[in-house]
Amino acid sequence: MFALLLAVGSSLAYGCADFLGGLGARKAHVLRTVMIAAPASLAVELLLWPLLGASFSTATVAWGAASGVASAAAFALLYRTLAIGPMNVLSPVTALVSAALPVGVGLLQGEHLAAAGVVGLPLALVAVVLVSAGHGAGSVRPSRTALLLAFGAGAAIALQLIFLHQAPSDSGVAPLIVGRAVSSAVVLAAAGLMRRRLGSERPAYAMSAAAGALDSVANLLFLLAARSGDLAVVAVIVALYPAGTILLARGVIAERIHRGQLVGLGTAAVAVSLLALT
Repeated sequence: MFALLLAVGSSLAYGCADFLGGLGARKAHVLRTVMIAAPASLAVELLLWPLLGASFSTATVAWGAASGVASAAAFALLYRTLAIGPMNVLSPVTALVSAALPVGVGLLQGEHLAAAGVVGLPLALVAVVLVSAGHGAGSVRPSRTALLLAFGAGAAIALQLIFLHQAPSDSGVAPLIVGRAVSSAVVLAAAGLMRRRLGSERPAYAMSAAAGALDSVANLLFLLAARSGDLAVVAVIVALYPAGTILLARGVIAERIHRGQLVGLGTAAVAVSLLALT
C-alpha cells in the first residue's frame, strides 16, 4: 500500500511538472524552458542529498548515467513525436509503451501478482491509453515514422525508469543526481549547438523552475516506490501521469475533458483500487 501511494504521488507530480513545463514552453523555445528546469531539478536533488544520503558506487553511477541518457533521449523523441502528430494517437502509444516495458521487466524478474492485481494491471494499462487520448483519437492515421518515434519515446521513458530501479537500493538519491547531471549536460549541449534557432523570447523562469523541481520530486517518489514495491505495479501507476495534467488543465486554463478521458480517469481509479488489494 505504501509503494502504491508513493507511485500515485509520483504520477501526480509528473503530471503537474508536464503541465507547468508545457505552459512554459508556450512562451519560449522548449529548450529555453528545459535550460531552466534541468538545473532547478538538479538543485532539488542536491538539497535532498544530506537528508536521504547518497552512495556513489560504480553500479550506482553506471545506472544513474544510463537513466540520464535515456531521459535526454526521451525528451528529444517525445517532442519530435508530438511535433509531427497526430497527438491524440501518438500520446497513448507513447504512454502505453512506457508502462508496458517496465511491467514486462518486473514480471521477468520474478514479481508475482495476486488475483486482484491480475485484473487491475491490464485495466490500468487500458486507463493509460484512455487518459492519454485526446478528442477524436484515431481520426487521423499517423505515418510510419511518427509511430516509430512514439514507440521510441515510450521506450526511452521506460528505460529511464528501469535503469533507476536497477540502481542499488542503498544508494540513496545518488542515481537521481547522476542521472539529472548527465541529462542536463546533454540538454545544455544541445541548446548550445542550436542557440541560433532558440529565438529571443524569454522563458517563464518561475514556471520552468517549478516544473523542474516537481520532476525531481516525481523521480524521487518513483525510486522510493520501486524500492518498496513491485516495478510492474509501480510503473503502470506512474504512467497515469497524464491524469494530473488533464485535471490541472481543466482547473487552471479551463480545457475540456473529453468523454473518453473521463472514462479513463474512472478506469484508473478502479485499477488503483484493485492494485491496492494486492
